[in-house]
Amino acid sequence: MITAHRHQLLRDLLAWAAVLVFMFPLAWWLLASFKPYTAIFNTTPVYVGFEPTTTNYEITLLGRSRVEAETGVGGTHGGGSSYYSIPSILDSVTVALGATALTLALATLAAYGLSRFRFRGQQNVLLFVLSQRMMPPIAVAIPIFFMFRDLGLRDTHLGLILAHTLINLPLAVLLMKSFFDDVPQELDEAAMIDGAGRLQCFARVVLPLVRGGIAATAVLCFIFSWTEFLLSLQLTTSIRTIPVKISTFVTSTGTEWGFITALGSAAILPSFLFILLVQKHLVRGLTLGSLKD
Repeated sequence: MITAHRHQLLRDLLAWAAVLVFMFPLAWWLLASFKPYTAIFNTTPVYVGFEPTTTNYEITLLGRSRVEAETGVGGTHGGGSSYYSIPSILDSVTVALGATALTLALATLAAYGLSRFRFRGQQNVLLFVLSQRMMPPIAVAIPIFFMFRDLGLRDTHLGLILAHTLINLPLAVLLMKSFFDDVPQELDEAAMIDGAGRLQCFARVVLPLVRGGIAATAVLCFIFSWTEFLLSLQLTTSIRTIPVKISTFVTSTGTEWGFITALGSAAILPSFLFILLVQKHLVRGLTLGSLKD
């Protein structure tokens, strides 16, 4: 009993150590967002002993100028408006939610078909889908740019949603197929014997059983779209998602680390809220289906 207790204690300590190692960069990032300029660029890392400030948040989230935020005196000097980032957060939320919803709508139908129907060349189709995920976004960025320009989709939310869906779809299809494979086909057959059509069987019988898989796939798609940089930079000019907006904080005169950490810390909140909303089903999805509970 003592040995088992020691093993449990050792596992708990190792788990907490791993959590601390992975959480330290996030904690340091958040701490830096409240540091004044001098504390951020101090040659010796400053953990304590500085006066916290909300200047970085006031400039990036409230649009106040640097002089106004630091002194409390009204003014426009300092280019505060160029660092104002609420529109970028809204653009990222719109694109990420739209791309996630569209990806799930297409992936669930395609994955259900690949899971339930047998046809010649099915393995080749799966290999083709997998190969699309292996293709780096940079390989299609320029062709997509010209196609979207000719179709009038460049610099639009819809265009960016379609581009992110294109990149997300292969992984979503493969993930959802594995979840559908966990659901016995006998359930489909029983439902159809009772008079349900194929779409009714899909919507009323199978989908409720793979809620966990849908949640897990949604989280992965949302995170990719939320953090994607290359396509967002290539396809938009007036629309700026958070990664693109942060890149503008690197100027010829230096890198505004205070503004970057403030916007980065604020950007964590929407993704955290989204994951929190699907948390109920997420663990079940990561364990490959609710039927294994």
